Amino acid sequence: MREGGSTNALLHAGRSRSSFSGKMGYVLAVAGSAVGLGNIWRFPYLAAKYGGGIFLLVYLILMLTFGYALIMSETALGRMTKKSPVGAFGTFGKGIAFRLGGWINAVIPMLIVPYYSVIGGWVVKYLFEYLRGNTGILAADGYFTGFIAEGVSAELWFLLFSIAVIAVLFAGVKQGVERVSKVMMPVLVILAVFVAGYSMTRPGAFEGVKYFLVPNFENFSWMTVVAAMGQMFYSLSIAMGILYTYGSYVKEDVDIEKSTSQVEIFDTAIAMLAGLMIIPAVFAFSGGDPDTLQAGPSLMFITIPKVFASMGFGTDAGILFFLLVLLAALTSAISLAESGVSTFEDQLGWSRHKAALLMGAVMVVFGSASALGFGVLDFITILGMSILDFFDFLTNSLMMPIAALATCLLVTRVVGIDKIAKEVEQSSGFKRKGMYKLFMRYLAPVCIVVILLSSVANVLGWISM
Repeated sequence: MREGGSTNALLHAGRSRSSFSGKMGYVLAVAGSAVGLGNIWRFPYLAAKYGGGIFLLVYLILMLTFGYALIMSETALGRMTKKSPVGAFGTFGKGIAFRLGGWINAVIPMLIVPYYSVIGGWVVKYLFEYLRGNTGILAADGYFTGFIAEGVSAELWFLLFSIAVIAVLFAGVKQGVERVSKVMMPVLVILAVFVAGYSMTRPGAFEGVKYFLVPNFENFSWMTVVAAMGQMFYSLSIAMGILYTYGSYVKEDVDIEKSTSQVEIFDTAIAMLAGLMIIPAVFAFSGGDPDTLQAGPSLMFITIPKVFASMGFGTDAGILFFLLVLLAALTSAISLAESGVSTFEDQLGWSRHKAALLMGAVMVVFGSASALGFGVLDFITILGMSILDFFDFLTNSLMMPIAALATCLLVTRVVGIDKIAKEVEQSSGFKRKGMYKLFMRYLAPVCIVVILLSSVANVLGWISM
């Protein structure tokens, strides 16, 4: 292993690279990537299952330590090299370990965004039906499974969502990614506050608020820590190549540490609002049973519509909620796809439009397989999972922990923590440098291995998460 070229060479390599207009554009873009479906359907479910307030407390501690260290590392490496993950790893060595580390970070978002866009299509469909006033139909037993089993209908909604994502990619970093984030993120926050306020004022909802916000140490277990660590990956866009890519667009005068703190605050606020939107409403609907909250699609497309149908203003609540979810899904999908576009630009030397078309083709091919996997292609299963579920398992349970471990090894064994610190200190005070060094050298690798082993054991049925 060897270190790469000089700083001057790195800056020279990035002179013609796209960039954000400033700190706010970067913060909102990263926040947009972090605030997605994982916050809205996964965070409330895990919080309800693993003790409510105690889960929230553990998550906050991990985010401010472990999560902070990985965000800083990926962003600093991106800005230092002015390259997406493959190029960033390749700057410091050309061996197979460097190629593997770079490509696994680069491929993850390319595999996630197709099936993520399928779910985005489902969101568009539900928003459309709420706008038509079909609140009761959406809440009917079997509606969701019937819709996704149709195949062709799910495919059309997926394609509509994907076209919106590709259109933003065509517009570029400043005019596309940054501009959309600057508009969507404030609107998303306003909607989240409104829907959370509505949810918390429903009869019987207060018990849900108390359960979610007040830590009860009797509910603590080791699985609370494991689940919180896993959620942190989803929630902060760690180990998806996104932070390398966005870091490469960051100018030298942007305070990375301050921006990271702002992203932490923004992401946590949205995650808490998601909990306050969903947990009190489901508590009120179920009479206070936290087991009513199910993970993933069951919560978003089955439980929540039933909750809205039981409300006096269910149609209005459904419109606002699914508009919020659509904005979150779009900003995250754009970030995932942008990482792929950047990799194609860097590695193939293509123009942005050509790279965006290739990313669009990847989305359509793999996304169509996922969209049709519940209907036309339902005879295809991998390890007993549908096509969509398999891609979710492959990326989130296997590839993301490995990608994060590769980043830790790159920082500690090759680049050197002091060199990362020097990059950060160009524009930042780096007030949490001592904590950063502790986590990157000792604690982060251990945490990552725990997440990897726990995720695999969960899928194999050895433990329950």
